[in-house]
Amino acid sequence: MKDILTSRFVEEMRKTTANMYRLGWDERNGGNISYMLDEREVKEYLDVKKVIREIPTGFNAMPLAGKYFIVTGTGKYFKNVDADPETNLGVLRIAADGETAQLLWGFKDGGKFTSEFPSHMMSHIARLKVDPENRVVMHSHPTNLLAMNYVHELDEKKLTHTLWEMCTECIVVFPDGIGVLPWMLCGTNSIGEATAEKMKDFRVVVWALHGVYGAGKSLDETFGLIETVEKAAQIYMLTAHLPRLNTIKDADMVKLAELFKVKYRKDFLNLD
Repeated sequence: MKDILTSRFVEEMRKTTANMYRLGWDERNGGNISYMLDEREVKEYLDVKKVIREIPTGFNAMPLAGKYFIVTGTGKYFKNVDADPETNLGVLRIAADGETAQLLWGFKDGGKFTSEFPSHMMSHIARLKVDPENRVVMHSHPTNLLAMNYVHELDEKKLTHTLWEMCTECIVVFPDGIGVLPWMLCGTNSIGEATAEKMKDFRVVVWALHGVYGAGKSLDETFGLIETVEKAAQIYMLTAHLPRLNTIKDADMVKLAELFKVKYRKDFLNLD
């Protein structure tokens, strides 16, 4: 059996968490990632019949029964993942009852998955109904997007429109816009349920005054999605206090969306 530390999915998690920490998105133990894996690939590295221990999921994840995930751990620092992935990451399978996560590798210090695990799994369930190829849910605290929460209206249309105006690529990268939740207590099923509801329409959901959730087909795509939103927020924060002489017009955004053949939120533009 192959060494799991050489697997593509562990290598990707090591690189992604390192980049997110380097960019300042995931201070201390802030942020978490869940990545749905292909069963055949997992079997190249692990005996899936050997369950180290079972951990309650905290809700019924029956739609994901039999699915495999690699997940960051609760209380773990992204800065430590690359040096010690076996302590800071875990590979698990959702049991047939949907109530249990079966740990197959990792969390060797006795730890368990992120406290936001229910939110992640609920979002996976929601996104898979929209896009069967969705595999990643990523939560982080991007600095400029978080700062923008304090000075910009937390209205989905207005926030999306402002971010679309910041970079030419924005309407192409996140044409479905930005979902927004009011401040809610994190680590609860309630915020997970609210996030999953938003994930039916958006791949990016802002947790007001906290951070952001992003979803995508791969770690690269999801990282790039949040990276683009954060870049737009940075440009906004650099220019918001200055008189604006130029901007990307809504009619030009339409041209961009049509050129790249993306399905965009027409109701988020002002075309009258």
